[in-house]
Amino acid sequence: MLALITFVYLFKMIAPFGRHTSSNFGPMMNNNLGWSIMEIPSILSLSYFFFTGQNDPTIVTLIIYGLWVAHYINRSFVYPFRQKNKQKQIPVLIVVSAICFNIVNGFFNGYYLGNFAAYDNAWLYSIPFILGLCLFISGMVVNMRADHILLNLRKPGDTGYKIPTGQMFKYVSCPNLLGEIIEWTGFAILALNPAALSFAVWTVANLLPRAVAHHRWYKNKFDDYPKERAAVIPYLI
Repeated sequence: MLALITFVYLFKMIAPFGRHTSSNFGPMMNNNLGWSIMEIPSILSLSYFFFTGQNDPTIVTLIIYGLWVAHYINRSFVYPFRQKNKQKQIPVLIVVSAICFNIVNGFFNGYYLGNFAAYDNAWLYSIPFILGLCLFISGMVVNMRADHILLNLRKPGDTGYKIPTGQMFKYVSCPNLLGEIIEWTGFAILALNPAALSFAVWTVANLLPRAVAHHRWYKNKFDDYPKERAAVIPYLI
């Protein structure tokens, strides 16, 4: 229900960060530092509840844990400090909200893996695990390649916006967000548990409206913006 409310709300109220940053939402802080601070709790929360659970880690749960950590290491320690505009700001409110979500989300997924997960080793050869793993890796590649293109649109010191091109930008305005949606959909399939599914649903509810808002912004900003591009799902949305 909360994901549905968020989904509807974000179509009416654009989250005030990135290109939509607004100081109307209270105190601001450095964007690079803010990104790192708000993503790290996801690793810490998942790790704590996973390793303090009643069940001993298994090969399967360790792999699931490792995929999560791999994503958030990039989001916490790599992506933020590759951003070239070191003066960019983000509302503290957004950072605090993300910290709260990441702690709760890490709790749900870590607690499930540490206490309720009952995968045997044969799960590694199951259709859901293989399909989900392929989707997760594919989504991560799409996400990271799109980030690379976006991060290299500007030279050091540049602050203006440009039209990104190449790879999945040929089809959608936000392949970075599409990649995350694919990632966590794959994660939900390979883990096949309620906590992972709830995260996938929340990811769609959060990122799909943001992609639509970005797409609308691009079209309003650039008269020559490619008309054939969709927002986040090629040929559909």
